[in-house]
Amino acid sequence: MQNWSDPRTTTAANPAVSVGVPRAARDAGLRSYMLSVYNYMASGVLLTGIVAYSLAATGVAQAIWSGGGILRYAIIFAPLIMVMVMGFRFQKMSTAGMQAFFWAFATIMGVSMSVIPLIYSGSSIATTFFATAIAFLSLSLYGYTTKKDLSGLGTFLIMGVVGLIVVMIANWFIQSTALSMAISAIGVLLFAGLTAYDTQKIKSMYAHVAGTDMMGKVVIMGALTLYLDFINMFQFLLSFLGNRE
Repeated sequence: MQNWSDPRTTTAANPAVSVGVPRAARDAGLRSYMLSVYNYMASGVLLTGIVAYSLAATGVAQAIWSGGGILRYAIIFAPLIMVMVMGFRFQKMSTAGMQAFFWAFATIMGVSMSVIPLIYSGSSIATTFFATAIAFLSLSLYGYTTKKDLSGLGTFLIMGVVGLIVVMIANWFIQSTALSMAISAIGVLLFAGLTAYDTQKIKSMYAHVAGTDMMGKVVIMGALTLYLDFINMFQFLLSFLGNRE
């Protein structure tokens, strides 16, 4: 999700002029911008959770995941395809279109994650969720407040995610329990770091999109980025610590 179009490279929107704008006004605008990002992100996580548990509680998830066929694989790969579409069509999509796409993505992710209640106990899911939430808030706060440039760390973390995906594909065939545990532990660390990095990146974009028609779309993409950080951190932590049914 790190390759989505950076609005700083587009010529369609002129950077917001901050000269002469009172600092208090700029700070208030930044807080409102970040609050919008967090609200979308949290709402997306909530929607995903509602869909996942609703499908599990009604038996629909059991029917989906116990059977084979193309539907199962479509559900698994649909979120990845949707993220790629959003990233590639960022410049061309309208703000309303991106909002609709974001809610559709959160819904599809809920369908994809409906298998989790079938595998792990409810108490371990709840415990892991709250642990992830606390870690996410702490790391995002660090990314928001730190004066340290995290761009170098971000490059390292993104390369780490690519490497992790390769290892995960290999382990799909190897089926090593020890390697699975290592993947989960490394995944938690990578997405923990990306949470701080992405928060700083999203914050830095405000000065370039404030007052332009790009701002609404950047808010959605920022929310999607943090949503993915949270969901991935949660899933890796759950596979590392969760109690299976």
